[in-house]
Amino acid sequence: MSFEAVESAMDAAVGRRVFPGAVLLVREGTHVFYHRAFGNRSIEPEVSPMQEGTIFDLSSLTKPLATTLAVMMMIKDGKIDLDDRVTRFFHNFGVHGKTHITFRHLLAHCSGLPAWRPYYKDILQHERRSGRINFLGSHDAKQFVYQQIHREKLDAPVGTKTIYSDLGFMMLGAVIEVVSGMTLDRYCHARIFRPLQLRATAFVDLSQLRARHLEPVSDMIAPTERCPWRKRVLCGEVHDDNAHAMGGVSGHAGLFSSAKEIDTILCHLRDCYLDRGNKYLIPPKLMRRFWSREGSVPESTWCLGWDSPSPSGSLAGSHFPPSAVGHFGYTGTSIWVDHERERHVILLSNRVHPTRNNDDIKEFRPHIHDLIAEALQ
Repeated sequence: MSFEAVESAMDAAVGRRVFPGAVLLVREGTHVFYHRAFGNRSIEPEVSPMQEGTIFDLSSLTKPLATTLAVMMMIKDGKIDLDDRVTRFFHNFGVHGKTHITFRHLLAHCSGLPAWRPYYKDILQHERRSGRINFLGSHDAKQFVYQQIHREKLDAPVGTKTIYSDLGFMMLGAVIEVVSGMTLDRYCHARIFRPLQLRATAFVDLSQLRARHLEPVSDMIAPTERCPWRKRVLCGEVHDDNAHAMGGVSGHAGLFSSAKEIDTILCHLRDCYLDRGNKYLIPPKLMRRFWSREGSVPESTWCLGWDSPSPSGSLAGSHFPPSAVGHFGYTGTSIWVDHERERHVILLSNRVHPTRNNDDIKEFRPHIHDLIAEALQ
């Protein structure tokens, strides 16, 4: 077994500035076959090397690794059901044809909600016009976003079309907070991250940083963009514009973690799926339901909170089977899990550092996954 081709491709990607640096972890069964850091953690304002334990802004990996898991915990506890309507908890949400949207629709990205809206711009404008200091990133700003989603019109009738929607996962985050009586970050820490003994996996609550005059330990975190409207290189604060405006804690983005701790999460979920062990966060039957394609929309690859490989042109490459699950994040992160072979690949990079104007990772992802699969044969 040789990972020489994988290493050459990773080094070449750094050289071509696909990303300044990355951490790659490959596991099969009980053995980590590969775990290595490449390139640099930062190139602005100074150059510093990437480390295997570097913590990354996971971007949309927040959806499967935090929000979806929290929903599963609530289903396990009998607090909610997959086919509950969102209007059970948010009565004003049902306007403009949204009455029949369920949690299943949100998880499978077939609610018909728009993919994205620049709510952060609305919040910035409101702050400037009203003169409210520190409205951006506050609890009130988050509630403002939820109210805007309640007023949204659908881009497609409920359950008829796949539209990958940040808005849907924002609403899932809101439901978790209302039902649990806790903020999303505290609920995930108490019910998921602490039981798994994770120390580097967390949201960064910007309001708490501001109130307590705290600063993240920046030399452990991979910076992201030199943000054009925040006027600084972001490090230890969420890159996603809307998540930042909502205070850093949202159902669609905001989670930070390392490759090693994501490996711990994926190993536990795989054991849940395979019904192996004695202490499960998630019952095996529920885990299998979430890791199976939903099937409501013809030809959709979406499971519940997780994607699966497309028949052609998949970001997972050509070797992961249709039963595999995964997800990717805008900042340059991805996970893919082949539970049949007990194999997963974690690729964490900060490809948006120092600018998001770089899409070369789209072609690189399937290429590196194919090289890894060939190395494991």
